[in-house]
Amino acid sequence: MTHDASGWTGPQFLVVTTNDVPGYRIDQVFGEVFGLTVRSRNAFSQMGAGLKSMFGGELKGMTKALVDSRNEVMGRMIGEAQSRGANAVVAMRFDTSEMGDVWTEICAYGTAVRISPLQ
Repeated sequence: MTHDASGWTGPQFLVVTTNDVPGYRIDQVFGEVFGLTVRSRNAFSQMGAGLKSMFGGELKGMTKALVDSRNEVMGRMIGEAQSRGANAVVAMRFDTSEMGDVWTEICAYGTAVRISPLQ
């Protein structure tokens, strides 16, 4: 928890998948925000993943790539929300889609809001 000059006592920036934040009220809605990346697939990773999938087990390279991509799109979404004056994003979701056989799109989106604690 932090405390700034506006009286806000909470995380510097909050992202939740719920439509509201218990203990806080939504004072202002800034609209939809998103972060997006499109990744090309690494042929060597795909070959290794194909072999690994035959024998079972975690595809660690693919897991790391997905975690890195999700962190990247979250950062972009938060940056857009902050540039609009928000201190939170509600109703956040991830979306992924395949673009042909070589690209994967990853998107984080939600509603940018300004929240304050209930008194």
